Amino acid sequence: MAIQALLIILVVMAVLLVIGVPISYAIAIASLSAILQTVPLDVSVLTAAQRTFVGMSKFSLTAIPFFILAGNFMNQGGIAKRLVDFVMAILGKLPGALLVTNVGANALFGAISGSASAAAAAVGSMVLEGEEEMGYDPAIGAATNGASAPSGLLIPPSNAMITYSLASGGTSVAALFLAGYVPGIIWALACVIAAIILAKRKGYKGLPGKFDWANLGRATIAAIPALSLIVVVIGGIIAGVFTATEGSAIAVVYSLVLGFCYKNLNLKSCWKIVVDSAKMSGMVIFLIGVSNILGWVMAFTQIPQAISAALLGLTNNQYVILLIMNVILLIAGTFMDVTPAILIFTPLFLPIVKTFGMDPIHFGLIIVYNLCIGNITPPVGNTLFVAIKVGRTTLGKVMPYMLLFYAFILIGLILVTYVPAVSLGLPMLMGMV
Repeated sequence: MAIQALLIILVVMAVLLVIGVPISYAIAIASLSAILQTVPLDVSVLTAAQRTFVGMSKFSLTAIPFFILAGNFMNQGGIAKRLVDFVMAILGKLPGALLVTNVGANALFGAISGSASAAAAAVGSMVLEGEEEMGYDPAIGAATNGASAPSGLLIPPSNAMITYSLASGGTSVAALFLAGYVPGIIWALACVIAAIILAKRKGYKGLPGKFDWANLGRATIAAIPALSLIVVVIGGIIAGVFTATEGSAIAVVYSLVLGFCYKNLNLKSCWKIVVDSAKMSGMVIFLIGVSNILGWVMAFTQIPQAISAALLGLTNNQYVILLIMNVILLIAGTFMDVTPAILIFTPLFLPIVKTFGMDPIHFGLIIVYNLCIGNITPPVGNTLFVAIKVGRTTLGKVMPYMLLFYAFILIGLILVTYVPAVSLGLPMLMGMV
């Protein structure tokens, strides 16, 4: 029954996605199609409606729309420019100064806004003019911008981590946030190395002259209000001063005030941002709700147990099992967004890794890191296509340079997967594991 149900879910979902049905409807219809072999239609529909309502009624979910709103306020509030100036003041002497600055600013802005696409759009547009003036190849600039933007999905605050917490049955959001720092920094460093290699090949030099401490001081003072958001929100969540939901509300107020102080927001722009955030939040929350139908169907038909038995029957080597999971997640990430993929694969794979003692926090970073790679991989690759559009170039010109970034990012994935201390070191230091 489990294998039959799984095949029905995969086939129906694939067909619906190919013909253009939204992912949330595809998940719901595929799940109902699978359960109809054992449960009557009226009972299935009623239970599905109940599971959807229950899935959307969790108080912790309110953190997601708040972080989305805060990210949109930040994107329009003038924060990106100050972060670019700050990173440029620190890294401007390295080869390919603007490329390296792009990476650092994406990591900071993505962490503050929680959106890879927003980082690629905001930061990419800030460095584009300078890259054109210095004669950088637009394709290299776009590749650097796109490849580095997802690092912000790993560095908190991260909606992907909140989604994983829900899908995994309540893994600590604070511990997940803390665990994301080192993998996020590894991703950013991988992009820095790739960018410097490309810069040296092309002969792109750093800024001339000696290191300017006065410029760094001015850039730091200008960036402190934006950087303080990370300290206030994430520090408060990790220290237990407030919950992730309360922290997300604080982030909204802080970013709104900052935007008005920078004179980049007004009442008209705020209304548009609120409406856009509500639309985006509605899609995400509804998706989480219908994923509860999929979870119910999986539990009822015992799909996770069947997959666990199949994998463990194939091999009992945990390293091989993790390799297989990574391959599956990398492939899935090429055509699925991060949120639905987390909701689908967490209940499938988490019970398996628990059998050999893996901490759910560690697995959470593995699955998010894998799926972030899908953000910059065609055919979906939303963040990559945003970077290409901002850089005014084409996919064909960008992909040869992306291969080098993929290589170093995958090395980071190996470290995150097979070295637990990469993810668990900080949570263990803080007594959360």
